[in-house]
Amino acid sequence: MANILVTGAGTGFGKGTVLELAQRGHAVTAATFLPAEAEAMTAAHDNITGMVLDVTSADSVAAAADLPLDVLVNNAGRGLMAPLSNVPLDEVRKTFDVNVFGMLAMCQAVIPGMKERGSGRIINVSSIAGVLSGAMSAPYAMTKHAVEALSVAMREELAPHGIDVTKINPGPYLTGFNDRMVDGIDPYLDAGDSSAHAARDFLKGVMEDQADPNEIVQAIANLAEADTTPIETFLPEGIQEMLNQLLASRS
Repeated sequence: MANILVTGAGTGFGKGTVLELAQRGHAVTAATFLPAEAEAMTAAHDNITGMVLDVTSADSVAAAADLPLDVLVNNAGRGLMAPLSNVPLDEVRKTFDVNVFGMLAMCQAVIPGMKERGSGRIINVSSIAGVLSGAMSAPYAMTKHAVEALSVAMREELAPHGIDVTKINPGPYLTGFNDRMVDGIDPYLDAGDSSAHAARDFLKGVMEDQADPNEIVQAIANLAEADTTPIETFLPEGIQEMLNQLLASRS
């Protein structure tokens, strides 16, 4: 049995991962932004302890440092899609605060304890947007590109201390997260910008064929239990090849 903390555990991948790990017999701390979500997760299984945690709050993150964690799953995320010409900088900053600085803060909180024990694992939830950007996606993709850099560097830095760092890069999965991002584009569109509207409509079309999120839930749970991990896991199957073809077509 491992002691595992999952951020962003109130919905989507995070909630599913907490439930799966608890069913596998692990002691799981479900870190959620809303108190009601923490209460619901605590009531969901005997192996789950709900915890209210805001990854952008230093005091809130500091509470995680006291937990004897074997595994940290950095899943908390904020979505934002908009044309770069119109997106408010405050909204971009908020997205970086959650997706990048919040993730780094969580890592820094738990790493000292892991170093002291000489073992541990950090699983960072990135995205296909971490290696791909396009019209409307940049405000979110920029943050996930930063997660890529963070994860690769941290894996090298912490390996000598017995701490394993890995990342997972999901494509479009039906959690509601992607749909909310795409639906949120409209307030930032200029009425006469036909190309921006076309880009928004293309993304809406992509959202019509999203995969079952349980695939990511199982993958994260398997990474938490694995003896060793790869540096990255792209899902669904075939998306990395499709990505490589798309990037090649841009050259």
